[in-house]
Amino acid sequence: MPPATPAPESGDAALELLVHGVGGTTPQDMLDDPRTVRITGDRTAAVYRRAEDADAEDHPGRYHGRPVPEAYCWSNLTSGDGTRALWLLLLPFMVANLAHWMRPPGRDGSGPVRFYGVLVRLLALTLTVLLTAAACEVALDLTAWQCAAAPACTDNAAWLEFLSARRAGWWSPPGRRLALAALVPTALVGLLWYLSNRTWSAYEAQRPPAGHDAPSAEPATGGQRTPAGSRAALGRPGFWYGRRLVARLRAAHTAAGFLTVAAALVTAAARHDGTVPGTGAALGRVLQASVAALGAVVLWVVCRRGRSERRLDLRLERALVTWLPTAALALLLLTALYAGWSRPGWTSSGTLPGDTVFSALTVVQGGLVVALGATALLVRRSCRDARTALRGLGGPAVAMLACALAGIMSGGVAQRVADWLDGPATPGMGEPGPRISPPVLLSWQASVIPVLLLLLAVPAALLAARTVLAARRLRSEVEADYGTAGENDPVRTGRIATCRARAGLTDSAPVLVGVVSGATLLLGAASVAGAWASGNVPGRAFDGAHPALASLASATQSLGSWMIGFGFLLFVTWGRRAYRDPSARRTIGILWDVGTFWPRAAHPFAPPCYAERAVPDLTWRMSSWTRRTGGRLVISGHSQGSVLAAAAVWQLRPATRRRVALLTYGSPLERLYGRWFPAYFGPDALRSLNRTVHCWSNLHRATDPIGGPVRVLGEDGRPAVDAPVLLDPVAYGRTRDHPLPEPILGHSDYQADPAFARCRSALLDRLPPAVPHQRDPGEPAGRETSGRADPERGGAAGPPA
Repeated sequence: MPPATPAPESGDAALELLVHGVGGTTPQDMLDDPRTVRITGDRTAAVYRRAEDADAEDHPGRYHGRPVPEAYCWSNLTSGDGTRALWLLLLPFMVANLAHWMRPPGRDGSGPVRFYGVLVRLLALTLTVLLTAAACEVALDLTAWQCAAAPACTDNAAWLEFLSARRAGWWSPPGRRLALAALVPTALVGLLWYLSNRTWSAYEAQRPPAGHDAPSAEPATGGQRTPAGSRAALGRPGFWYGRRLVARLRAAHTAAGFLTVAAALVTAAARHDGTVPGTGAALGRVLQASVAALGAVVLWVVCRRGRSERRLDLRLERALVTWLPTAALALLLLTALYAGWSRPGWTSSGTLPGDTVFSALTVVQGGLVVALGATALLVRRSCRDARTALRGLGGPAVAMLACALAGIMSGGVAQRVADWLDGPATPGMGEPGPRISPPVLLSWQASVIPVLLLLLAVPAALLAARTVLAARRLRSEVEADYGTAGENDPVRTGRIATCRARAGLTDSAPVLVGVVSGATLLLGAASVAGAWASGNVPGRAFDGAHPALASLASATQSLGSWMIGFGFLLFVTWGRRAYRDPSARRTIGILWDVGTFWPRAAHPFAPPCYAERAVPDLTWRMSSWTRRTGGRLVISGHSQGSVLAAAAVWQLRPATRRRVALLTYGSPLERLYGRWFPAYFGPDALRSLNRTVHCWSNLHRATDPIGGPVRVLGEDGRPAVDAPVLLDPVAYGRTRDHPLPEPILGHSDYQADPAFARCRSALLDRLPPAVPHQRDPGEPAGRETSGRADPERGGAAGPPA
């Protein structure tokens, strides 16, 4: 039970707006009351009150200065129905999008900053091409080209019999088999377009406040030093409205996907036409040139324009959004007709040129990551902070992880399908069987996975050992904090010290990310070199070498092939389980709570940004309530909710911010966001937030693995933001007030600590007294809430302003 809030010294209207954290919760739990009503909002995200508080503004004497609690519930934005578990397959796109926001602080509009954004968008485009190429590899190469031409393979897969070359049916010619199989990657691209368009209409369509509630036109700095009264990047009018850019990128990525399928079709057919006389060769060259020309247009669209944040950009380039993917789809249809022409004597043998495609994509992605790292170091020269993750190289490291995830998913599905079609044979090893062979590079990439895991085991073991040593060292600190001299319980002390030591592992995440990304880059380069030099899979490339080396190569290939296929199956089964199991669905939702906070600035097929709905919701609520009542408001956010609360406060006008206090607890503002996203939550940005809001307090525990101090010192007569570290548990042993042992809460139940209520009351007292209410013209007399409780829906109706 949360402790009662001490009555503030001022007795005017006061509101506490609660914002939950990752994983979500119910309004009944947030308000500690089974009877709640929806004040404003819908089933996706809404503001709730206790039923008895629905008309609180009509009865101010009933509350005697204590704040009216409200709960903003946004969990359905990320973990609503079961279909959202399928967003797990979009994980590489989400990680690539994070790399855009991880750039070091730099002067906005400068060449390096703009070039950084261009590089990330190009890298995101290669991920779309890679995913489509993997679908082409499975459908066109492994199935339609290789398996349908091998009698042993079609005997094992009866559903492919109508494509079999020995049947000599209408679908038997290689071109028609390829044209039919192209429906699979085309449908995949269409599905990605549909999901992006659907979420774009639901999320990016939420406009930020305008009119009375619009953010003022204060200078924005994007993480640079901001004088008092100025606003950081997250306060810009257009920051949470990226509809125009997402529409442009969606059109470009959709067109790139269609062009990838078209290139696979026209390359296979033109390669055959080049060996026989006739007009087919000329037509093939024309189609190839058309694909290349439209691909150049796609690159131009991706590179030309980034985000427009300094103003609310309501324009939508409908012509570009419509004709670019339409033209690519039309060209794909033409290439399908071209490939489906009757070509007597054309037989499919060997493989399609997948090795060249995947090798080129790997080299391009590696080059983009290296260029991104060099650009990040160039941007970082103007602002350096020792706590920034990986010294400003967090973005390039995460971009490398996005490429690795995409490679695992692409290689996993290709290896798994090849194993399935091959029966008992191992692809590329020449064992008895149909001998369905995926690209050699994919086998090399699978072979380095065991090596990567071994390299990762070294820092993991060191961190585990350091945690054990830290837990022993922290025992004396725990005893000093609780003053347990003479009544020390070694077991209790050990548990508290271990929780504190484990919580500190979060600060070591940059080490693991740096090791994995660096090793991935080097091993990826070694894979390309091995595939190009040998032209064979690792198990055959070392034939003739020392028996130990040859056995090791064969073992790593077999183990890696199994692991990469298992990894892909793990993605699929996890998504299926989340569809059926609500608890697993919530677990996956937590991943998106952290990964989809940021707008889609690099990849349009990434899961949508829930903050583009949540931040305007919170901004509207704070603005409308303070304007209608003239009262004081404290917005209290837990965990990820503290990030949403801070972003909403940045969007308020100065007059509104003077009536708002910010209370954060279990907050990752500095520990996670400040270190990994320094341009937006770095030290200068957090100091700017402290100057922006009227007053701010932050609560944290040493046992919390997510939240921590924000490290903003007091200035201009303001106290420091961080309160003293809360003890967890609140009592060491049995006391009169705590007759039973108190649990170690870690990241949860901050409101159970008496310090929470005291801090909330102190913030309300620091706010200026209420101002006389000025009724808007035409506003009806009576209730001052932003909506009225509706007994039919258990909530409230009416617009927020």
